Amino acid sequence: MTQSKPSPTDAYSLILEAIDSGTYRPGDRLVESELADRFGMSRTPVREALQRLETQSLLTRDGRSLIVASLDHNQMGELYVVRRELEGLAARLAAQHANAEEIEVLRGMVAADDALVDDPRALSRANRRFHKQIHLASHNRYLVQQLDLVHRSMALMATTSLAAEGRGAMAQTEHKAIVDAIAARDAGAAEKALQDHISVAFKTRLKLDADKRERRG
Repeated sequence: MTQSKPSPTDAYSLILEAIDSGTYRPGDRLVESELADRFGMSRTPVREALQRLETQSLLTRDGRSLIVASLDHNQMGELYVVRRELEGLAARLAAQHANAEEIEVLRGMVAADDALVDDPRALSRANRRFHKQIHLASHNRYLVQQLDLVHRSMALMATTSLAAEGRGAMAQTEHKAIVDAIAARDAGAAEKALQDHISVAFKTRLKLDADKRERRG
């Protein structure tokens, strides 16, 4: 029985995951032949995947090379504005439509993630999983699609706001408040709790960036 050849979709998902996990970071050069070797596939699906990622502005050109894109100050602000509104809507809809099992899964995630507050990278992965679960609990496929696009762009930020001192524990407290509001079926409170959570994350990231510029100066 012959195995099917990897598709451009497979290559796209693998490269996207590598960017999302920090294997490839903003400014890193992506070489078609090296990626094909890394993922054990031919260069054709890799080439098509790279073209798709470039079209989505996740990759950009540096001369003839493709590199992982980065977000400037204005782009980061624009992204957080959109994320705050869409995430808030997801929480509102989750409070209205999530079933009991989905709420229990969210509670379990928050409880398990308490053990990760001193590991920013692990907590960042867990944070993405938690937010994705809220998106799914909204039971709105079009909103989930838009939030997927937003979160792909979030991968273009070189660091996580959870790396700031004390931010991990604070984020966990915010996550608990979000889940409590969803469980109480309080749509307005759930929306506000998640929007406030995103606002705090944005302010934290701005401070991290300001501190980084000061060190360079």
